[in-house]
Amino acid sequence: MRIFIAALCAALLCGIAFAQTGYPFQNPSLDVEKRVDNILSLMTIDEKIKCLEFGSGVPRLGIRNAGWSEGLHGLVRKGDFGGKAIPTTSFSEVIGMAETWDTGLVQRAGAVEGYEARYIFQNPKYHEDVLVDWGPNSDLARDPRWGRNNESYGEDPLFDGVMSVAFIHGLQGNDPKYWQAASLMKHFLANSNETTRGTSSSDFDERLLREYYSVPFRMGFVEGGAKSFMAAYNAYNGVPMTVHPILQSLAVKEWGGNGIMSSDATAIELMVNQRHYYKTMKEATAAAIKAGIGQILAFYLKTPQQVHDALADKSLTEADIDAALRGKFRTVIWLGLLDPPAMVPYAKIGTEGEPEPWTTEKNKAVARDVARESVVLLKNNGILPLDKAKIKSIAVIGPHANEVLIDLYGGKLPYAITALDGIKAKVGAGVTVNFAANNTDDAAVKAAKESDIAVVVVGNHPTCNAGPNLGAIFNLDVSSKPCADKSEGREGRDRESIDLTQEELVKQVYAANPKTVMVLVSSFPYAINWSQANVPAILHMTHAAQELGTGLADVLFGDYNPAGRTNQTWPKSLDQLPPMLDYDIRHGRTYMYFKGEPLYPFGYGLSYTTFKYTNLRFSQAKLAAKGSVTVSVDVTNTGKRAGDEVVQLYVQHPSSQVARPNKELKGFERVSLKAGQTRTVQIPLKAESLAWWNQKAGKWEVEPETIRVVVGGSSADARLQKTIAVTQ
Repeated sequence: MRIFIAALCAALLCGIAFAQTGYPFQNPSLDVEKRVDNILSLMTIDEKIKCLEFGSGVPRLGIRNAGWSEGLHGLVRKGDFGGKAIPTTSFSEVIGMAETWDTGLVQRAGAVEGYEARYIFQNPKYHEDVLVDWGPNSDLARDPRWGRNNESYGEDPLFDGVMSVAFIHGLQGNDPKYWQAASLMKHFLANSNETTRGTSSSDFDERLLREYYSVPFRMGFVEGGAKSFMAAYNAYNGVPMTVHPILQSLAVKEWGGNGIMSSDATAIELMVNQRHYYKTMKEATAAAIKAGIGQILAFYLKTPQQVHDALADKSLTEADIDAALRGKFRTVIWLGLLDPPAMVPYAKIGTEGEPEPWTTEKNKAVARDVARESVVLLKNNGILPLDKAKIKSIAVIGPHANEVLIDLYGGKLPYAITALDGIKAKVGAGVTVNFAANNTDDAAVKAAKESDIAVVVVGNHPTCNAGPNLGAIFNLDVSSKPCADKSEGREGRDRESIDLTQEELVKQVYAANPKTVMVLVSSFPYAINWSQANVPAILHMTHAAQELGTGLADVLFGDYNPAGRTNQTWPKSLDQLPPMLDYDIRHGRTYMYFKGEPLYPFGYGLSYTTFKYTNLRFSQAKLAAKGSVTVSVDVTNTGKRAGDEVVQLYVQHPSSQVARPNKELKGFERVSLKAGQTRTVQIPLKAESLAWWNQKAGKWEVEPETIRVVVGGSSADARLQKTIAVTQ
């Protein structure tokens, strides 16, 4: 009866709302496509052309612009593009979020961002159009030299996909009808080189397209529920992604990505001026719209003029524009912007009197959890955790010890707890803290010699010290100016070295005090071979976390047991990597095909406790081609401290009749165990996840074979293994 009454009330509410307005598109009970039809039928051609740019608003019809914001690891409100500077919650760079290996936590972070977007959109103090958030970046970090490595969840397609899905679920919310905010994934597809991205082509076969590069996007659409995406700058097999047929054939028709399809900034211009793929801007603009691009990001193009010219010579039709714009208005409807507020569960967010969410303990706690869980313990000879009771003095040294740096896609921090801040707060007034930013006048050496323990914080600058005028760093071909330090990178500029310039400071500190802990705060893997061979302990973190210092101090002093894991392979040298523009990962990229021994393998990280794996088993004796099996393993904390273990499941294909990777991640779970506790970890394994793409047949095939299932704490840790037959 209650369900019937609720349904009746909702129906009455819909009817009243429609009766008060008169436009069919304002009737919530009408089919989405019919509502979009009505909107487009009411719009003038100039209104449509205006909506081909950043906006989705039609003021004459009372349709508010959903707007946009960058949003990879927090909503970005720097105060640029005419908006207000708003200090939203800032999490670790995406590489750091990935290193948590905690999908639940990534979903919580996405939920914080989505809530803050809705708050800013609806709160009368701000009232900014920010509901379409550009994230996640679902590109794969196939090479650690990539300048935007920090934006990616890593090198493994399943892992990236699972993390993308978690972030999207958090951002968009869990209501079955309406979204809290809209995810716009980027950059589709195979966009992992920067310096030549405006002219380069990512070339590989259809099998790699299906099995590797497209996987995170497919999962984001199909499992995550995202509908919108941005086309990449690069070409794929010679065709610019801005006009590539797979925008429609894969993203839209196969995976349901029928929301906003956006170009990247100046991508239309690039197809003319840099690629010479089209002769005129009019031709390039018309081609992009016909390919489905309904949001043209441009600075110099003068989009309205190009569209009018194309309409005039009939190389573009109004129907083409309508087709490209449909996704924008679907998005407006899915966000609930055309429906009565009483129907939309997120409509009350940001009401007057509600505290700004970034000031609440709830959001701060999520930021702290991400900072803590992102810490990867790369090496420990027993010096960690530090015992406050036995330390009278500690040196905190390094150029990044007293700063929290923001990357190009970070926002204004509500506050920043540096490594120095966190350590000072942890040790209290009873311990002397000696700080030196560098070794000028032997300051670092002096601080290290005068202290019981030295903590040296080194790494990269995530913008290569670009300064506040970020627009000045970019060239017309969308590359950016070279970084002074060749081991650093950023958008538009790939790294030329993976050696850590600041490792020299580590050597100086270690020579002064052998009780040295190295903290690498970086956006990339580094070939820190000397440090791995000599320094007693090494931790890895990433930039942009407002709670960086808290997370670090908690781990240093044992209040939190680290369990972060690397999200990509750390090579020992550039000699272990294929050429940057070689997109065929089978030539030695990622843990799946890596040749030789890495410095740190994919999925690697240490703990202050130890874990034992026993009793690997399957829920059934065989795995049917259309079935699934549950893989179970008992994990015991055999140490004296509580801690988390990241249980990873890999599959090998020793009897396959087609070429396969050395191993492939097929599942993982981060589990918490008290000292002495045993838990049974269960990871589902679907036969369809074992399929390979038969390029000749144009379809997925599950091969009848015997596979080897390997479980352990990293891609190199074959703790237990067992075979199972896959049958037709």
